[in-house]
Amino acid sequence: MSRHQLTPSHADPGSAGGSARSSGEVAAGGAGTGTGPGNDAAGAWLPAGADEVLLVTSSTLLRSEVERIVAAAGAHLRVVADAAESGRYWEGAGAVLVGSDIRELPPRRRAPAVLVGLDGEGDSLWHLAAALGAERVAVLPDAAAWLADHLSRSRSPAPGGLVLGVTGGCGGAGATTAAVWIAQAAAGLGVRVLLVDGDPWGGGVELALAAEEHPGLRWPDLSDARGSIDPVQLSDSLPVAGGFSFLSWPASRDQPVPVAASTTVGVLDAARRGYELVVVDIGRRTEPLQAFTWDRDRILVVVPAQLKAAVAAARLLQEFPPVEAALLVRGKPGSALDGPLLADAIGLPVQGRVPELRGVAAAVEAGRLLDLGKRRSIRHFAASVLDALGDDMFVEELV
Repeated sequence: MSRHQLTPSHADPGSAGGSARSSGEVAAGGAGTGTGPGNDAAGAWLPAGADEVLLVTSSTLLRSEVERIVAAAGAHLRVVADAAESGRYWEGAGAVLVGSDIRELPPRRRAPAVLVGLDGEGDSLWHLAAALGAERVAVLPDAAAWLADHLSRSRSPAPGGLVLGVTGGCGGAGATTAAVWIAQAAAGLGVRVLLVDGDPWGGGVELALAAEEHPGLRWPDLSDARGSIDPVQLSDSLPVAGGFSFLSWPASRDQPVPVAASTTVGVLDAARRGYELVVVDIGRRTEPLQAFTWDRDRILVVVPAQLKAAVAAARLLQEFPPVEAALLVRGKPGSALDGPLLADAIGLPVQGRVPELRGVAAAVEAGRLLDLGKRRSIRHFAASVLDALGDDMFVEELV
């Protein structure tokens, strides 16, 4: 199952619907306690078969915020004050939202779709979401427009691509290199691929692609984007190298232009809808980890076959959300610290081995990483990764 992240969007959906009374059930767009069309005036115009959204919170402020959002989404809201009371409604709800005041869930229930909290609660929201197994985090009121759009689309979800995060277990592990080679290999199979540069302080993935002059949008060009982004427009606006689209931070000495978390979410949602595979090169700082790890289907951690790297990777895992993860071991076969030992030390399975080639660092500096990606050993590495992503990734042409 995909693990998604919801982060702020600055549009205001407050005018899209009214608030409800203090009863536990709220009809979209107006007050009322009825759940059927014959109960009251508000319920009479509810869309047939509208999904119920369950909100678990005792916070009056959170309830007020979510009531307006659910109304904007044209859905029906049921509010319960605690986990014990929510148990009887949990499995029947189309979406479950849990407030940041809730610290435990009813036993043997599916994970909540979104943890909702308020601006100012800081990193505690992400730590709580990880503890509860929430799929996304919504920081209100900034995330209101996004949540309304998310709830609307979740009632009739369109198929989306797979989002793969790649990060280094330690500094200099080679995550960017691995991400480029995976994207290049998938594109060689005819898969629609987007490579996303998730680290504003990484120097720009366009340097490794020798694509600084390729026309198309970079992250700063999207800094003013708000709300839902059209996937076709996004795809048409991005540069291409190695057969795949890429979204990079500029390769310049200028301070990175701040990009709102809402923009990141909108871009990644559009990317998932517009591409078959989205490979995200995630940085190791707290901000990129929070922005990009929560919307991944899987995370691959590149770890050199070294004890210090294994310790650093084990620490990094504590920042991960509840998402499937695996290791990519970088090193020569027969290293003293081999794959099984690394897997035991870090607590993740090994999915592939990144070849240890001479001249990789020089190739990155010279922008020749795509040339190295054509080597047979690199194609074998990429095949092992793509093969593990599912039956839709055909790898026999790579090897």
